[in-house]
Amino acid sequence: MADSGTKTADEDLITATGHPTHVHDFHQLLYAPLGRITVTTPDGEHELASPLALWLPAGTPHSARFDPESLVLAEPFDPAAHRLPFARATAIRLDDAARRQLLARTRGAGTEADDAAVFAALTCTRPRRDARLPLPRPTSEAARAVAGTLLRRPDDQRTATEWAESLYVSSTSLRRAFRTETGIAFSEWRTRVRLNHSLELLSRGHQVGAVAAKVGFTSTNGYILAFRRHFGRTPGAWTKECAERSTG
Repeated sequence: MADSGTKTADEDLITATGHPTHVHDFHQLLYAPLGRITVTTPDGEHELASPLALWLPAGTPHSARFDPESLVLAEPFDPAAHRLPFARATAIRLDDAARRQLLARTRGAGTEADDAAVFAALTCTRPRRDARLPLPRPTSEAARAVAGTLLRRPDDQRTATEWAESLYVSSTSLRRAFRTETGIAFSEWRTRVRLNHSLELLSRGHQVGAVAAKVGFTSTNGYILAFRRHFGRTPGAWTKECAERSTG
């Protein structure tokens, strides 16, 4: 385990349900192998459930909420020994190998060599064309109907309230169904659908602005920000890296 640096006063307030805003003088990776956590940074909220994890560069203010029965791993890395390739809070998708390495660290203290290997695995930015965001499906009738339509037409702009009215259910019930049955809010579920659809369009050579419109984002900038928050790179960088990988 890397040296976690000096403990801040706010860290004494960490509980089973979360913690208030504080900062670290070390880089930190947050991961929930069980359950879900929500981390708030100056860039917005990040909802994390396996296999998504979040890098917090040293000095990033953040607070967190932990769902009941969540298991939270917080891995620190010394900035003097490890150069983080992300300048802001960045979500990453862990593959099976990275998850095994991360979980193995919880069973005992590691060496500096172990830290270097794990850090390299957790900061690998090589893109994968199949690196889709996890998207659990709702099970109740109304939420399942909404999900089915969005999977076919991610550009559908109806809000949760408008969906509820068309299906003769309350918007509160519909939102609760998505949260309870998928583990994420309706708005986040829809964003993931759109981002997953966009990967295929990008891989076919579509321009970023056209992709944003096709999958339902109201602005190209909004799409780029969402893409970077979830995948750790811009759509343009993702496309370039995929091309380099396929020819490398």
